[in-house]
Amino acid sequence: MTRSPDGLPPLREVISLYDLAAKKSLGQNFLLDLNLTSRIARNGGPLNQGTVFEIGPGPGGLTRGLLMEGANRVIAIEKDQRCIKALKDVTAAYNGKLEVIDQDALKTDLTQLGTAPRRVVANLPYNISTVLLLHWLKQLAADPTAFASLTLMFQKEVVDRLTAKPRTKNYGRLTIMTQWLCDTTALFDIPPRAFIPPPKVTSTVARLEPRSQPLAKANVYDLEKITEAAFGQRRKMLRQSLKSLGVDTPRLILEANIKETSRAEELSIEEFCSLARVYGTLKPT
Repeated sequence: MTRSPDGLPPLREVISLYDLAAKKSLGQNFLLDLNLTSRIARNGGPLNQGTVFEIGPGPGGLTRGLLMEGANRVIAIEKDQRCIKALKDVTAAYNGKLEVIDQDALKTDLTQLGTAPRRVVANLPYNISTVLLLHWLKQLAADPTAFASLTLMFQKEVVDRLTAKPRTKNYGRLTIMTQWLCDTTALFDIPPRAFIPPPKVTSTVARLEPRSQPLAKANVYDLEKITEAAFGQRRKMLRQSLKSLGVDTPRLILEANIKETSRAEELSIEEFCSLARVYGTLKPT
């Protein structure tokens, strides 16, 4: 049997041995190139401190990349029993540095596992990627030290939204929620052919580094409501799109010191935070 640089079988052989045909229902697209997974891992560091979390490790490509690049402790969250069996060989090879937890990532509080600093490095399942991100952002809103960094792979169009600037088509709710709390950088693209099965879109690895404090004061849930209303009708002026909030819209806009004829894509993150603070005083209790 051919061996990889870490002494373990190549990922294609692991997939064959454990019958790991990717499941569309789990959003699985396996990345098999250990050079690529190691590159992702290097961008997620420093890995030799605290705990590194991986979501949906599959056959273990990124898991092995993290361990080869010096991670002291990796906790992988996986609910596919086939993959959990396949990862036992990796656990054994790395003398307890890897712990695989049989859980649904959407129901797992990473801040209660491992030790700080906590970093997330993951090829996220496309079907739950933004839901997971928003969950972690809410945790950062409550505690900016919850995560030291998030190095995540998304569909390229999602990263375009995360890193967008005002007055562009990609600027939206996800932009505001992310950049409010994190410095966000697109690192590099990965083409569909690198995956098994190949997705229909290009993927992009992005790094999110939490700010020591948010760009401006706001309640995360109020900000979420404001951005949802504003971008839900992004072509309309705010005096119209914010009516769905059920508060005195002219007063909301006036007290937030926002031009009533502005559209959502024209506002800065700080201006959205101003709207959220005023909304917090006007919303029904």
